[in-house]
Formats: sequence, C-alpha cells, structure tokens
Amino acid sequence: MSPRAAWRLESIGFTRVYDYVAGKADWGSFGLPLDGTKGARAGEHVRADVPTCQLEERLQEVRRQVTAACWDTCIVVNASGVVLGRLGRKALASEEDVAVEAAMTAGPSTVRPSITLSEIVERMQSQNLTSALVTRSDGSLVGVLRRTDAEAALNAAAFDSSASTQG
Repeated sequence: MSPRAAWRLESIGFTRVYDYVAGKADWGSFGLPLDGTKGARAGEHVRADVPTCQLEERLQEVRRQVTAACWDTCIVVNASGVVLGRLGRKALASEEDVAVEAAMTAGPSTVRPSITLSEIVERMQSQNLTSALVTRSDGSLVGVLRRTDAEAALNAAAFDSSASTQG
C-alpha cells in the first residue's frame, strides 16, 4: 500500500495502519512465516542467549560476564539492539583495559533468520565458520547460530524424512 493510502486510512478512523513496502525477504527476516518447502530456517535454531554489550563498556568487565555465561563471543549492540560489532576470542583474551569499541570487530557479517539451514551450513562449512550472526533487516540482533546446532538440525530432519518414507 502506498504511504498516501495508509495516511488516508488513518484519516478515516483506522488506528492500526502500516505502510509495509519491503517485501517477502524483509517479512522473513523478522521470522514471520513463509510459504514453501525449502526446509528449516536459521531463525528457528538461533541461540538468543548470546551475551551482548555496548560500545562504552569496559572490555575486562565484559570478559568476566562472557566467561561466566560460558560463551566465547559477545555481540556489541546499541540501545535499540542493533548490531555494531563483535568481540571474538582474541579480543576477549586481551588484558587491555579499554572500551569495547576499541577492541571489537566492527560491522560483522550477518545473515537473516529466513535463510535455510542447508544454505547457511554450506556457507559455514566452505568458510570454516563455527557460528553465524543472525539479524533482522533493521540490523537488530536475533541471536547466534552455531554450526554444530545447524548441522544437528539438518541431520535430524534428514533422518525424520528417511524414516517417514520407509514407514
């Protein structure tokens, strides 16, 4: 719907009008249902409990929190949850007393929740990645997809599929 039509609907009393123009890919990036048979999607298997921190926090304090949570990464977000960077193993191992902003890797690569598990596993294997950062199209954090979790989900789906065709 055009912005003009949305404003017109509001002017005649509709209180919940949205001007949605981004399309199917954006819809899927928010984890909303998609038709089709492409299989499981990354958003269904993310770990949302990944530690987060903000730019101005001190690296040593963040390292203590990340270690206590049994993680080896921390996602740097702003107040709205938009991903700004990532602290990996090397940064978290540093003894420097600096702000997170000075130690993070800025603008980490991300994928959308709507990517299929088979696509992301293939990418992770070819690039030798242990995890993928999953964000919505607005840049907000959904979570981290661990390669081992994604591979296990794919294997379980393949087993279920072969069992149902044999039964």
